[in-house]
Amino acid sequence: MPEADTRPGPLDGLLVADFSRVLAGPYCTMLLADLGADVIKVESPAGDDTRRWLPPTRDGVATYYLAINRNKRSVVLDLKDAAGRAAGAELARRADIMVENFKPGGLAQYALDYDSVRAANPGIIYASITGFGTTGGAHLPGYDLMAQAVSGLMSLTGEAGGPPQRAGISVIDVMTGLHTAIAILSALHHRVATGAGQHVESSLLGSALSGMVNQTSAYVAGGVVPFRMGNAHPSLTPYEPLPTADGELIVTAGNDRQFRRLCEVIGVPHLAGDPRFATTGARTANRRELRPLLVERLAARSSAEWFDLLIAAGVPCGPINTVDAGVELARSVGLRPVATAGPGPDGVPTVRHPVDFSATPPRYPLPPPALDQHGDQIRAWLAGPPGPVPWRDGAPQRGTSP
Repeated sequence: MPEADTRPGPLDGLLVADFSRVLAGPYCTMLLADLGADVIKVESPAGDDTRRWLPPTRDGVATYYLAINRNKRSVVLDLKDAAGRAAGAELARRADIMVENFKPGGLAQYALDYDSVRAANPGIIYASITGFGTTGGAHLPGYDLMAQAVSGLMSLTGEAGGPPQRAGISVIDVMTGLHTAIAILSALHHRVATGAGQHVESSLLGSALSGMVNQTSAYVAGGVVPFRMGNAHPSLTPYEPLPTADGELIVTAGNDRQFRRLCEVIGVPHLAGDPRFATTGARTANRRELRPLLVERLAARSSAEWFDLLIAAGVPCGPINTVDAGVELARSVGLRPVATAGPGPDGVPTVRHPVDFSATPPRYPLPPPALDQHGDQIRAWLAGPPGPVPWRDGAPQRGTSP
């Protein structure tokens, strides 16, 4: 069933001109759309690349595309055509926010670069997403796997004696989308205070270096070049999967108290007082001696048994689930992980927005759009005098100033 809550979202009335495609930009604009912004997804006649990234599919549509494009309206604008460029410029003129991830400088040929848009719309929040910035790295293509490789993330991922590995998702694209959304909301707050728009720029490499947190800090602040350690942690022990009688269980001891409780539950309380293991630093320095002692005790019970016992004692732990089991776990703890985007038979199951709001909850009124699904309506609106977007039936709209 679609979500029934019709209260306006926190971004209700804001108009977003979404000139982005693939992942980082569309993920950012979907988050804004979930929170009430009107997002118009501008596509080329060929459509967003992710429409063709398959398998898997749902009713012939790539689930990759479905994951990041709900609550949007699609319009095809051929920017190589004069009419398409004019419609794109008018949309940018009416918008509160514009998001784009063209190659740096790529929109200047269509007079849709920041300076051109700002000249017609001084209050615009114009967000550009690049791979490596707009100066020395402007010529480099922006792909998540490339950013994972060159940022050092892949060097941290995988077994210590094995080759570097990519993360299981396009994690840098996702982080960049999140960082861009934060930047947009910050710029909106500044505009409320001053009336001035601005240009915000994010990059895959910048987000990667920020998102690697302790590992980049190890080098920047400590002069240490970190390297991959499999599932172990460079600063905490145990903080990894450990074998049990029937599989593996993630066991984490983030402080001395948790380690002491772990030792009590598995029947080796004396280890918590052993000078080799009594502190976080000591445990990490002596991880090779500690691990087999823990493994020996954990072999006595199943992962499920240890999970119940350790959680009851306040020791963080958990099974290594497949994605389906992860979704079911979220259901079992009351997180309601699936939201249906759109009404009736057109509704599409999607992963719920990750943040709850007590007064202005996310909504899911629209399924991911077919290519140019709303094109006639949007092009007609852009060809007419400025006014509320037609689907709002005259409701207050922020993105319509002449």
